[in-house]
Amino acid sequence: MILDEPVRAAKRADSASETADHVIVTLSCPNRPGIVAAVSTYLFERGFNILEATQYDDTGTGRFFMRMVLNSVGGGCDLEPLRDGFKPIADTFSMDWSMRLAGERRRVMLMVSKFDHCLSDLLYRWRIGEIPMEITAIVANHPQSSYAHLDLSGIQFHHVPVTKDTKLEQEERIWELVRETRTETVVLARYMQVLSDGLAAKLRGRCINIHHSFLPGFKGAKPYHQAFERGVKLIGATAHYVTSDLDEGPIIEQDVERISHHATPEDLVRKGRDIERRVLARALSWHLEDRVLLNGSRTVVFAN
Repeated sequence: MILDEPVRAAKRADSASETADHVIVTLSCPNRPGIVAAVSTYLFERGFNILEATQYDDTGTGRFFMRMVLNSVGGGCDLEPLRDGFKPIADTFSMDWSMRLAGERRRVMLMVSKFDHCLSDLLYRWRIGEIPMEITAIVANHPQSSYAHLDLSGIQFHHVPVTKDTKLEQEERIWELVRETRTETVVLARYMQVLSDGLAAKLRGRCINIHHSFLPGFKGAKPYHQAFERGVKLIGATAHYVTSDLDEGPIIEQDVERISHHATPEDLVRKGRDIERRVLARALSWHLEDRVLLNGSRTVVFAN
């Protein structure tokens, strides 16, 4: 079923209204006594009720991580005063933190190359309201006619081709689009171009890639063919944040599927498409819900 834009807008509005007065708070800082007490006391004094609270103490790094969902006892929320009053506490504990309305839709740019199964899956989940987001644009290094079988109505499409000689100019155009569209998150939905160190640095912590392998094994090109040559009995996919090191970014989500010695490389590719779709969808959903916190080269994921 294809939903037109008014129907999609109504579904998004209905979903947003359910959490309009909810606030999501995330924080990480060096662990020390009094963090939870200071935060919860502040929220109580400001008239907020904690609906959900999840925390993690990384004894290896000595860092503390927390995610909370709040609502105002009196109804409604003026976020700026709440943020301003929280800053002294954050400074005291040297926190990396964020505070936003749960009903806010993050602005997401989807980038794709020849293989469009992840793009198609994300569009479907967006249309049915499973992944609440505002798609700012689809950026592809193939022309729009390559995706004629997909419903791209109402979405900006940008064909930004690239060659070895034009990579710098192409990435400058991509960065312009990110800024022009006020994109917050970039998703490489099987975008088969390696980002430069410069662009990866600009998008640190807000660019998600799906790699068709269970990292750290089989990095780089044709991982399913690499897996076939090694005779593996499990294949997988990995969603991770993009860094300047190829396929080395902090891992958000992974999944696997068993295969047999009968499987050909083509079978691995076919089975892998299903794994890639679900892994990327989960990773993006968790990111948009502020369930993923960076922890150096790793992540803390407060998944449902």
